Amino acid sequence: MSTLPLATRARRAAVPVVLCAGLTALLGGCADDPDEGTNGVGKLSATAIEKKAQAAADAAKAVRLSGTLVSKGGTYKLNMRLKEDGAAGSVTTKNSTFELLRVGEALFLKADAGFWAHEEADGAQSSAPTDSDSEAADKLDDKYVKVPEGDPAYKQLRGFTDMDLLLDGLIGLHGDVVKGDRDRIGGVRTVKVKGGQGGEGGTLDVSLEGTPFPVQFARGGGAGVVVLSEWDKDFALTEPAKEQTVDYGKQLPKT
Repeated sequence: MSTLPLATRARRAAVPVVLCAGLTALLGGCADDPDEGTNGVGKLSATAIEKKAQAAADAAKAVRLSGTLVSKGGTYKLNMRLKEDGAAGSVTTKNSTFELLRVGEALFLKADAGFWAHEEADGAQSSAPTDSDSEAADKLDDKYVKVPEGDPAYKQLRGFTDMDLLLDGLIGLHGDVVKGDRDRIGGVRTVKVKGGQGGEGGTLDVSLEGTPFPVQFARGGGAGVVVLSEWDKDFALTEPAKEQTVDYGKQLPKT
């Protein structure tokens, strides 16, 4: 029985070790890194991610908010562009859709004749609009109606146009926060942060690309999902032309 030289035996013994090391490196190199090419917030704790997202939203100058909100007063579908000094967009309720435009403190409501006929009839506690109701509704059809600041509806309608108010109410998580899975919302890579047990306190998707803006918020208890996009994209706001506007007086029909 021949004996291999010591150097030969050492080389043969090293082969499996080298192969294992190479295989490990190869497999490691092929594994997906969820944070590769991101802004790095996915590596942070859930609390830190939430704070980053909140800070980014607080510093933003504009945003588009679209989705559904469920409250005691009903269900609202929103599609609003918002910024500090105003907003423009639409709100859909169970019975109707209307447009809102706010320029500074001047708030305008635009809807079709059906909306106004319905509201007039409600205000008169009638089961059907009268001829005078229909006539008034026709005058308001597809016109911008300036909402008087003293009208009870002003505060409620203005709330749909207030960027700070909406964001504060929509992207706040409740309960202890935990980091969830990675996702992709509208083509944007995100990381989820969940509030409360199983997301009962809401689930926030935060962008892993560029500034860590909130991208989507699912309210707890099935109270709606909103998508937040077009962060910091400015847009023009101008009051409607005089011929497009109706001044209803000191108070609107019951809305």
